[in-house]
Amino acid sequence: MSEEHKHTVEEESEGFPDLEAFQASDRSAGDRKKTPEQLDREWLRDVYQGDAPQLTVRAVVMGALLGGFMSLSNLYVGLKTGWGLGVAITACILAFAITKVLRLVGIFKTDMTILENNVMQTTASSAGYSTGGTMVSAISAYLLITGSHMSWQVLGVWTLFLALLGVMMAIPMKRQMINAEQLRFPSGVACAETLKSLHAEGEAGLRKAKALAYAGGFGAAVAWCRDAGIPKFLQIPAHLPFGNLTLGGFALTKWTIQLDMSAIMIAAGAIMGWKVCWSLLLGACINYGILAPWAVKIGAIPIAADGADLGYRAIVRWSTWAGAAIMVSSALFSFALQWRSILTVFSGFAATLGLGAKKTGADPMEAIEVPTKWFLWGTLVSGLGCMAVLYFAFGTSWWMSIVAILMTFFLAVVACRVTGETDTTPIGAMGKITQLLFGVLAPGNHVTNLMTAGVTAGAAGSSADLLTGLKTGYLLGANPRKQFLAQFFGIFAGTLIVVPAFYILVPDAGALGSAQWPAPSAQVWAAVARLLSEGFTALHPTARWGLFVGLGVGLVIPLLELAFPKARPYIPSATGIGLAMVIPFFNSFSMFLGALITLYLEKKHAQLADTYIVTTASGIIAGESLLGVFVALLAATGVIG
Repeated sequence: MSEEHKHTVEEESEGFPDLEAFQASDRSAGDRKKTPEQLDREWLRDVYQGDAPQLTVRAVVMGALLGGFMSLSNLYVGLKTGWGLGVAITACILAFAITKVLRLVGIFKTDMTILENNVMQTTASSAGYSTGGTMVSAISAYLLITGSHMSWQVLGVWTLFLALLGVMMAIPMKRQMINAEQLRFPSGVACAETLKSLHAEGEAGLRKAKALAYAGGFGAAVAWCRDAGIPKFLQIPAHLPFGNLTLGGFALTKWTIQLDMSAIMIAAGAIMGWKVCWSLLLGACINYGILAPWAVKIGAIPIAADGADLGYRAIVRWSTWAGAAIMVSSALFSFALQWRSILTVFSGFAATLGLGAKKTGADPMEAIEVPTKWFLWGTLVSGLGCMAVLYFAFGTSWWMSIVAILMTFFLAVVACRVTGETDTTPIGAMGKITQLLFGVLAPGNHVTNLMTAGVTAGAAGSSADLLTGLKTGYLLGANPRKQFLAQFFGIFAGTLIVVPAFYILVPDAGALGSAQWPAPSAQVWAAVARLLSEGFTALHPTARWGLFVGLGVGLVIPLLELAFPKARPYIPSATGIGLAMVIPFFNSFSMFLGALITLYLEKKHAQLADTYIVTTASGIIAGESLLGVFVALLAATGVIG
């Protein structure tokens, strides 16, 4: 960036931290030479907003109310599609608008500050997303397999302890992934940019606010056209680029090779970065264009003769093993390479337990980061709570419960790193790894298989959600300890709403798998549990080989980056390739298109790209999310079909 251009960006960002300086997907060569302590001191000097009001009663209460509302929409959408909606950006815009109204009518004396709004979105995101991750997967699969609901007391305590465990496990990962490595966390960046645009003043802020509004309107229009039932507008464009082309004797759409009628993935790709996105497309082409047709041909993916049941769910049951293995091995290996920083993070444990001397060196972030003892005691309490529910409610032995908790920590590391790089949290893939392990440890025990995997999925989702919110706060100069407390409060609000709502929406097992509640995620979880009832050998031999090959690929790619640092831009991202094997082809293709558009603008119109790319992408994500929630609610109440 030239000095002239840098000056322009600083003028447009007047009054706020310089987000552009902290949102690189990879640390610059200069930053890589700096120690974590140096980076922390620079952040404290240049970005941190000190004791500015943020953890206020109104911010937490509004966040809890908005998050509770959104937990209902996420439960609805999850039972319909198996996917969850990110709520942070939606909550930011809603809270900003509501605050203005409350100010006009005299209920609020002042506008909500940008850091209050940040705390509000953190609370809302926790209440709306972290508490319901297993409802549409492991919990619904439990209902499918057993045929009956667990008691509401068990489900409430289980949901609460899972979310708490995920929040606690994220504590040691925050300083490594956000402070030291500067992982992007695209939704966190988008949320920060959204808040910055909403609170900006002057001509520069007005321009960004208009861009955000126009992009939001476009995203909303896409959501309405897709979800409110305009088939001629939607279905024809999705098929036109591929015509009547076939692959392996079946239409390309059977392999999920088509356009995605959503702008969110394109916007996410615009923020995500070029390397990860071209790696996503590469992995998708390999998986859906080569491996899946081959697997169908040899019978590794069983389908009917007419191919009626060929599609994403059939393919991903087979490809998940290789894709998850790539992500697991690469993320854990990359995390292990940072062993010095890991030792720094955990160095306070002995002092906390009174087993050694406390550190004498000054930690510049000690006063505002979450203390190590919170992680230690919080993980102990929430982990014991999960173990108690596993033992008393689900009949899982104590030693298996301990294995599940330990494995969850390492897989939460994976989920958080993948989220930081790609903005997608692969909780389903991480859960499958745990299901595979307990298919060996407890063959034939469906309940143990599901609920131990539910620990992984629930805690990993909470961890990734917290880190995404902390990324927003990091860019805005917020106090991370206060954000952690906001996340903690949100868990209780979400649990109070989402648990009774689940019983209302799904009164019995017969409701799942119906036209009203297809519950695709739960169907896959239940199918895997049944498949693994005979242990590891129940997997098709090609799936077992895919798992081992995936482990190797996940190790080789980081080693290549270490051996040939100058070739890093041309070496594919292990995370991108692995993730492409557990999401549909059209999602990878959309993210690639977004990154390609950004790459072109950065090359041809650098100043325009720096000013508007993140703002526009954030607006699209916000607009489509808002209308998606609104249409889902209209459908839930029967206003529209």
